[in-house]
Amino acid sequence: MTTVAAYAAPAAKAPLERTTIERRAVREFDVLIDIRFAGICHSDIHQAREGWGEAIFPMVPGHEIAGVVSAVGPGVTKFAVGDRVGVGCMVDSCRECENCKAGLEQYCLNGNVGTYNAIGKDGEPTYGGYSQKIVVDENFVVRIPDGLMLDEAAPLLCAGITTYSPLKHWNAGPGKKVAILGMGGLGHMGVKIAHALGAEVTVLSQSLRKKDDGLKLGAEHYYATSDPKTFEDLRGTFDLILSTVSAPLDLDQFLSLLKTDGAFVNVGAPEEPVSLNLFSVIGGRKTLAGSGIGGIQETQEMLDFCAGHGFGTEIELIRADQINDAYERVLASDVRYRFVIDTATI
Repeated sequence: MTTVAAYAAPAAKAPLERTTIERRAVREFDVLIDIRFAGICHSDIHQAREGWGEAIFPMVPGHEIAGVVSAVGPGVTKFAVGDRVGVGCMVDSCRECENCKAGLEQYCLNGNVGTYNAIGKDGEPTYGGYSQKIVVDENFVVRIPDGLMLDEAAPLLCAGITTYSPLKHWNAGPGKKVAILGMGGLGHMGVKIAHALGAEVTVLSQSLRKKDDGLKLGAEHYYATSDPKTFEDLRGTFDLILSTVSAPLDLDQFLSLLKTDGAFVNVGAPEEPVSLNLFSVIGGRKTLAGSGIGGIQETQEMLDFCAGHGFGTEIELIRADQINDAYERVLASDVRYRFVIDTATI
């Protein structure tokens, strides 16, 4: 066991504070990672404040982890000391079910093990990336290409894969009109990735405040959803709308923007239920769907894709003692576009 410094929420809705946690000894197939950077995801806030239901405390959030391998178990073949690596939203799965065998560990039929706020196979709670070290099975570690800065790569482990996976699955590419709903941590990556895939990209945001950024990152069009005229002008326009918004939406209104056979895919997860008039999908044979993260292989593919196109995330680097302020700023949409903790400051 190794004792490491971390930032934890001691109870639901309590401010995060500096503490220490125990990391397990390196087992045969484990990788010990010196964490350099950890992104702050909106889902960290949902979970630390029990917005998605009962949680495990004390909680060390963080599932956007970038660092360097400092030790490996004797059976490890995929990584060596000194490798630049990342860990995303899960650190294990059953590995035996139909989905796991198909490379869809994120949809493990027996439930994957979350990087934090979960119970591992050893019966111990998992603790995430707001810490200085983490021990992870090599099969749930990915390699960060040399073309990516570690701080800009960290948020790709959630924000990048959460947008890349559905954009690929629903065939965003040349000839497709794709809208990204919400221009935040996930949304700005959705814009970059959809553009790099060759789609014609539109941003749908509450206001035009971030229009210049959206166009710079690869969007051809930018509309304010607070303007009723947007829904008149864009009716029947899109093949795919990717919603990164974690607030309840008027789904019927947004479904009206899809073409026949279009899909509205949710990756943002509101804490409250939303309502739907089924005629909004029946008329036009439209799809209302959801998507989680990607599997390990697809996450590696995403990192290689981003490196190949020369981009990571747009970040604001913070010290660990700024985490609580950062949470409030995320809730106020006051970040462009992802806070990343310099874990040397923990």
